[in-house]
Amino acid sequence: MKSLSKTVLAIFATGVLSCAVFSQQAQATPIAGNINFAGAVQFNTTSLATASRVVTWFDSFANPGHSTVQVGGTGDFAAIAPGTQANMTQPWIFSSSTPTPGLWSVGGFTFDLLSSTIVTQDASNLSISGTGIVSGNGFDPTNMDWSFTTQSAKGKTHTAFSFSANGVAAPDSGSAVALLGFVLIGIEVLRRKLRNRLT
Repeated sequence: MKSLSKTVLAIFATGVLSCAVFSQQAQATPIAGNINFAGAVQFNTTSLATASRVVTWFDSFANPGHSTVQVGGTGDFAAIAPGTQANMTQPWIFSSSTPTPGLWSVGGFTFDLLSSTIVTQDASNLSISGTGIVSGNGFDPTNMDWSFTTQSAKGKTHTAFSFSANGVAAPDSGSAVALLGFVLIGIEVLRRKLRNRLT
């Protein structure tokens, strides 16, 4: 019986410790919301079919090295006014995927692109998706999905192409899953101990 009491005490202590650790993590404040950008880009070629990097970004007023925040920002990005100029890192090499620290920064937020994938690329369309980390304004660094698209009617060549892009930040729910896992393991260990004692 002493052994059972020690086991129950150990499981209880583990549960309390896990709750303490994960409740502190749960108090962290991740970033949530959507932010939209647009402008123009100059690629390393004049055809979307062969482009592999953005050489220069342009905002709505043709200022190089920038893009323009568009309507539709939500959550923690909602306070960034449409028309705000965002700083863009150049060049951005997307083929092959190259991590790009500070791909964009605006309103106290910075997005570090970790990886990207070309979804569609031909003479008429270029679509890229990626993932990274957004941080800033006292929030915890948070996972963010990135999407970039541009097009050319009938696959015509150009020196600059219009683009649209957006980022969606989604808080990670991993700590809640880990806590649930610890609790379930503790319950199973206790159930087995009790069953072995009763048989």
